Amino acid sequence: MFRRTFWFTTGVAAGVWATTKVNRKLKQLTPESLAATAANKALVTGRAVKDRAVGFALDVRDNMAQREAELEDALGIREDPELPAPRRRAAIENRSNPTYVNPTTYSYNRNEDH
Repeated sequence: MFRRTFWFTTGVAAGVWATTKVNRKLKQLTPESLAATAANKALVTGRAVKDRAVGFALDVRDNMAQREAELEDALGIREDPELPAPRRRAAIENRSNPTYVNPTTYSYNRNEDH
């Protein structure tokens, strides 16, 4: 009698364990769960790629600056030339310029003719 009870409870426990395991796996295979898993993996992969790309870009920039300094030293052009003054627009319109358009006669409203 004791043997039957033992094997009965062992079978029930194995059945409950197997049912729980199968239900968990089925929940993992639902479309919503698969979409969430794919989205999480895409985010992780995207972050990893971004971190590597940023690191690579910084390495390239550092090596480029180092190589430019080496070339400037080799060519003897190490001094910094003075930058030209910034260009400014004229305060008075040049009406003799063929590209001049009088703002009072020309409308920028594209829908005015319709």
